[in-house]
Amino acid sequence: MDIMSLIISLVSGAVGGNIAGALLKNLSLGTLGNSIAGVVGGGVGSAILGSLMGKAAPAAAAAAGAAGGMDVNALITNIGGGGVGGAILLIVVGLIKNAMSKPSA
Repeated sequence: MDIMSLIISLVSGAVGGNIAGALLKNLSLGTLGNSIAGVVGGGVGSAILGSLMGKAAPAAAAAAGAAGGMDVNALITNIGGGGVGGAILLIVVGLIKNAMSKPSA
């Protein structure tokens, strides 16, 4: 994963975390918390999805890299994996936070 792919994954993760926080108010961690959870989840989610999807089209990635262009498949994988990973991590952290904040009986 090159630096541009990493930046795209982290930014899309932050966006995914904030969108999930806006849609699921009870799981929101605030703007900063949503962004941090999204960035971490975006990096992890994109790496996982990239390792699963990356083996599908190595010839296309090599051709795009040789031509100096950006591989569209890799871009979509980074954005999708980052956004979904950020949203999933935000939901998991929000659920844990809510479970810990409930008073014990």
